[in-house]
This record gives sequence, C-alpha cells and structure tokens, in this order.
Amino acid sequence: MKNQLLQLHRDNAQRPRAPINLARNEAGATLYIYDVIDPYWGVSAKDVIAALAAINGTPDLHMHINSPGGDVFESRAIMAALKRYEGKVIAYVDGLVASAATSIALAADEVVISQGAFFMIHNASSLVWGDKNAMRETADLLEKVEGAIVSDYTGKTGQTEQQVIDWMNAETWFSADEAIANGFCDRLADTPKTSNASNAWNLAAFANAPQSLRKPTEPDPAPSPAPQPSMTRANANRLALVNSL
Repeated sequence: MKNQLLQLHRDNAQRPRAPINLARNEAGATLYIYDVIDPYWGVSAKDVIAALAAINGTPDLHMHINSPGGDVFESRAIMAALKRYEGKVIAYVDGLVASAATSIALAADEVVISQGAFFMIHNASSLVWGDKNAMRETADLLEKVEGAIVSDYTGKTGQTEQQVIDWMNAETWFSADEAIANGFCDRLADTPKTSNASNAWNLAAFANAPQSLRKPTEPDPAPSPAPQPSMTRANANRLALVNSL
C-alpha cells in the first residue's frame, strides 16, 4: 500500500501553485496566503518578504490564511519577517490553518478566525533515509523544532507546556470556538461561515482530519493500534502509517 505521507506531498505538489495575492489602499494592505508553505511549490518566505517590502509604511496588514502547512523552516522565516513588520498585522483564519501555517498566524498581533474554520497543531514530522545515526539525529532535530513551536503556542495561549505538548501529541483540530477558548485565536470574524478549506488538499496523512475537510477520494486513515503503556498516541499513529506500506 502507498505511503500516505509521500502521497500527501505528491498530490499537493501537483496542485496549481497559488501565489500570494497583495492589495493596498489608503486603509491598509491585504495579503492572501492560500497555499502550502514551501520554497519551491507553494508560498515561500521570499514571496512574503517581497510583499512586505512592497507595502512598507502601511499601518495595517490584513493577512488571510488558508493553508495545510508545509515546510517548518520556511514558515519560521515568514514568522520572523512578520515580526519585523512595523505596522499592525491581523491574521484571518479563513478556512484551514494547520501545522506550519499556525506559526505564521501566531506571528500576527491579532488572530481572527471564521466560523467553520479549523486550527490544527501536531508534532513536527520528517522523512529520513539512513542508518541508526541518521534516525537519531533527525529525531533530535524534530525535538528541538517542537521545543520552539511549544514556546510559540504557550506564549500566545497562556496554556501550560504540558497541555500544549499533549495537544500536539494527539494531533488536535480546534474548531473556531475551541481555538478562541484555548487562546490560539482572539475573536470570531464578522463574516459568514466559510467553506474555503473543503476539499482543498489531500489531508490523508493526518490521523484526525475532520471528515468535513477530507476529499471524497481520500481513503479513511488506517485505525491506530491501541497504545501500550510505553507507546504514546503519536507513536501509535506513526506505527499505523508504517504498517500501511
């Protein structure tokens, strides 16, 4: 059977690239990030940096996001660029803000979410090929990456580190109301329920993606084995993915 993680990248890479859209007027600027975060086949840090340079001096930036995530290092470069922006940045979760895209949203001064949208956090993941040393090095790197992400989440939400780690281990999908209640978003958008996230991407590699976001052609995820005392939920999910090969 196919490797679901590789299939995720393959299917999403075949989608037409959706470059960022930028508009500027006297009241401020509007930036749309409606794609995977990736330097080659999605929205890149260079794209965002160029957009920010084009609106230099604009007091307010309204940044709309609909993204399943992508490259964590690219997202952190975008996050850093937004932190350097001198004006106020307001992020809007229009449909789906998941994985690496959450760091971009949380770089804003205010996060607004549409009713019907989702905000998803999970553990960092990677593909690696090599011997035991390569595997250990990759695991160590992922733990360091997750440490920075946990710091971002606790800083925004005020939640404890352990609570955030538990949510990441479980791959947690927050509805709009839940994202606000738990501190990831600040308020609801004054717009009708959105359906922008529906069927936009192949989310088969995510264990807990809501059925409403899954494409009709996606297979149901393989059931995870019941975790043993020494096996976390995240490890059980990874084992299910390996067993599907």
